Amino acid sequence: MDDSIRRNTPLFSMSIVGKLTGLSARQIRYYEEHQLIHPERTNGNRRLFSFNDVERLLEIKKLLDKGVNLAGIKHVLGEKAQDERPIPVKIEPTKKQELSDDVLFKLMRRELFDPSKIGRTNLIQGELSRFFH
Repeated sequence: MDDSIRRNTPLFSMSIVGKLTGLSARQIRYYEEHQLIHPERTNGNRRLFSFNDVERLLEIKKLLDKGVNLAGIKHVLGEKAQDERPIPVKIEPTKKQELSDDVLFKLMRRELFDPSKIGRTNLIQGELSRFFH
């Protein structure tokens, strides 16, 4: 899964975000009213916040602590959003290559036992380890 997808997935309720950021629910709603954050809504109209929303709220809080007013925060965050826009890249589709069982087995084994990954676990290592004893 792409990191940007993970970071934009709405996971946190208002109460959790309040605990994570130290902001009150009223403050969070106020920033939403002023278009500084854009949480997702459930079918029941409850807000769900992503990791990016939480980071943005923490940034807003940091700017407020420095004495920046709401107009200044909008300006700073607006410039940041423009800088973070991805540059469109045209990707040519590639032909998918079929792997033999032998090659796939070797790739899986190397993924599991690669010495360059000592001390760093891979997400699929737990799943792969059951095939190699």
